[in-house]
Amino acid sequence: MSDTSTNPPENGAAAPEQTPQIKMNVLAQYIRDMSFENILAQKGSSGNAQPDVQVQVNLDAKKRQTEHQYEVVMKLKVDSKAKESGDQLFLMEIDYAGIFHIENVPENQLHPFLLIECPRMLFPFVRRIVADLSRDGGFPPLNLETIDFVQLYRSEIQRRQQAQAATQPTETQGQA
Repeated sequence: MSDTSTNPPENGAAAPEQTPQIKMNVLAQYIRDMSFENILAQKGSSGNAQPDVQVQVNLDAKKRQTEHQYEVVMKLKVDSKAKESGDQLFLMEIDYAGIFHIENVPENQLHPFLLIECPRMLFPFVRRIVADLSRDGGFPPLNLETIDFVQLYRSEIQRRQQAQAATQPTETQGQA
């Protein structure tokens, strides 16, 4: 009898102000697509050049047929060129995906959650794959710097808003 008075009910009726705990599980991770081109080796050159590395990151998320499951894909394009000559050293492209089970995220927060928190979970694995792939391709291991997924998300939202604003005046002018 004392158990019911000291412990809140399991259905949460005693504490309606609490929001449900967010649940997130990584169900699977996999390389969807990967390529590595050692352009330096194709030219028959040896690699003593100082590299200039450019990394492009794209994110995509979609709901799966199973309830509460989402697939998030991180697409990396790594382009390495010699600083002095500008000759391409290698080109690497990786599509790395994760399948997530996510519950209790409010609908208005789901999009940023999928494109910020899920890639954060995937990133250490992608970093390791990039380092191993560049090393196995005959170059020093490329250790990617940490990616600020919040800033990446904000930049993409701002880019989309600017693109949308740029197309709206032409549409209204065309109708006038």
